[in-house]
Amino acid sequence: MKKKSLLLAFLIALVMVALPSFSAAESRPVQVIQVEGVINPPVYMFISEAIDRAEREGAQALIIQLDTPGGLDTSMRSIIREILDSQIPIVIYVYPDGSRATSAGVFITMAAHVAAMAPATSIGAAHPVAFQGEISDEMKQKIVNDAVAYIRNLAEKRGRNAAWAEEAVRESSSLTASQALEKEVIDYVAKDYPDLLAQLDGRKVVLDGREIVLSTKGAEVTPREMSFRLRLLHILSDPNIAYLLLMIGIYGIIYEFANPGLGFAGIAGVISIILALYSLHTLPVNIAGLALIVLAIILFIADIIAATGGILTAGGIASMLLGSLILFDSPVPYLRIAPGLIIGTALATAGFFTFAVRAVYKAHKEKSTTGIEGMLGQIGVARTEVNPRGQVSVRGELWSAEALDGHKIEKHSRIIVQSMKGLVLRVKKYEEGGAPAKDRGGSDKS
Repeated sequence: MKKKSLLLAFLIALVMVALPSFSAAESRPVQVIQVEGVINPPVYMFISEAIDRAEREGAQALIIQLDTPGGLDTSMRSIIREILDSQIPIVIYVYPDGSRATSAGVFITMAAHVAAMAPATSIGAAHPVAFQGEISDEMKQKIVNDAVAYIRNLAEKRGRNAAWAEEAVRESSSLTASQALEKEVIDYVAKDYPDLLAQLDGRKVVLDGREIVLSTKGAEVTPREMSFRLRLLHILSDPNIAYLLLMIGIYGIIYEFANPGLGFAGIAGVISIILALYSLHTLPVNIAGLALIVLAIILFIADIIAATGGILTAGGIASMLLGSLILFDSPVPYLRIAPGLIIGTALATAGFFTFAVRAVYKAHKEKSTTGIEGMLGQIGVARTEVNPRGQVSVRGELWSAEALDGHKIEKHSRIIVQSMKGLVLRVKKYEEGGAPAKDRGGSDKS
């Protein structure tokens, strides 16, 4: 009898020791990430990294807090592949109140192992749109049919309402959270995270043919933030930011071209344009719009060199305005440039170049009519390569110049002014020990 009592006590002690370990295993942490805004490549990278990390760290589930107006089809499909291949349950939670899962967000929600929404949220309007240009009716129908087949497959795989999913694509149908629950589009309506975790507790999820039971009631919730790198890339994917970077780059390069110096403006301009190119890579860009903006740059620089008095600048402003309007020719607001930003940029550009070009033209014109003889024989420095045209600095002023004998003049070489043609100095390389007053030639004002 005594042996039995000892054995019973030993078994009880063993159970008491094992129980905490068992509970801890069943109450593994739940990781949470927040996805807000347009679905684009940085968002895909964020979700992919979050799933990999949650799997490595042994989380029992990953909750993706979602609030999106939609996004790029390629990024959406990449995210869905990550969810379907995940080794842990993925929970989509449309939260907080006022959030939405629209367009691409509907597909992502349908792909999740578990879908939940906060009470004052919505889901739907998944009709595909062409981000760029016009497409034929036949092509539109192909795109819609492909999207319907895709979303029906996702809904059927997760046991959700495939008929409504098709309706969301074909007719842009939308639902409130309570309607979505009633129509079996989602699994739960939860007012907050404690409510969600309580409802998820005991939920059975099938992964690779094996059934997993969630134990989330009172589980530790571990938030995971987007890295600085991905946050930066996500910001750069905003069309307004891309446009601003492009404009800053243009101004920096033009300023450096007009005022050669240490190169700070040029370096800043090049960096801005490189960042803008990344942004343009992630967005549906209209090539015609980009070509018009490039033409505007050429016209601005040409006006600085030729000093036409603003004629080329006026053409550049018109080209920039038209290019800006069609740069992101998309029917969805989140992939368009804000009209106010375009107008403000155009007005600022017009004001700057009108003032600057007129001032330069006026100053050069006065010097060309009153100080031509004073310029002849002056020694200066080539600020750019003169081959056959370039820019030189004479008496601290920047002038457009032309090599008189057709020979290339290297940058930073000393030059001597031989004559003038309009507002362009005709120069030759100055040799040390030469006689600058000789072989000056005449003044040609034509």
